[in-house]
Amino acid sequence: NVERLRNFKLFVTDWANRGGNDLMGGAAATRQGRESHKKSAEEVLGMPHVTLEDVEKIMADVFAEDQKEKAKADDDAIGEYEMNPTPSSVYDTVEASVKYKSYVVRQEKDIESWRKAQGARIPPNIIYEHSIMPTFSKEEIEKLNRFKPTTFAEASQISGLTPQSLVYLYHHVMKLNKETKRKERAEAESAAL
Repeated sequence: NVERLRNFKLFVTDWANRGGNDLMGGAAATRQGRESHKKSAEEVLGMPHVTLEDVEKIMADVFAEDQKEKAKADDDAIGEYEMNPTPSSVYDTVEASVKYKSYVVRQEKDIESWRKAQGARIPPNIIYEHSIMPTFSKEEIEKLNRFKPTTFAEASQISGLTPQSLVYLYHHVMKLNKETKRKERAEAESAAL
C-alpha cells in the first residue's frame, strides 16, 4: 500500500484543487510556480492534518476519471474498475509508517553517526554544564564531570547516560571541532597577511 502511495503523483495544484488548500498547507499550494511541481500521495500523507482517507479519496477519483477516459477512447472496454482502498486492518499502520518516516530516517542517521563515533575522542577541555547541554539530566552532567570520558565508547559505558544524551554529546563535540577548525583557519589566514 505504501508503494502505491509512493507511485501515485499529482501536481501540487491538482492536490489542492481536489482536496482543498488546507490539504496542501494553505494558499502556498496555489502560489505561482507550484503548478509544475508534483508530489506523491506518500508525500501528501506525510503532511499534518492529512489522512489516508483524504488521499485515497483523491486517488480513487483520479482512477475513476482515468477509467472513464479509457472507456471513451476504447469502445471495446468492458465493465468498470475501482481502486481498492487500504484494508481497515492495516489502515493505521500504513498511515503511521508514512507520517513517522522522517523521524525514523533521522533516528537511523543518528545511530549511524553514533556507530562511527565510538572511537572518536572527546576533547579533555569540554565543559559539562546544564546551560551548555540542556537536554542532559543533573545526574548525567555529574557523571560526565566525575568520569571525564576520553572517547564516546567510554562515555557509552557510564551507567545512567541515555542513548539520546550520547548522540547529543556527539553532535556537540562535532560542532566544537568545526568551530575550532574554523578559528584555526581564520587565525592562520590573518597571520599570513
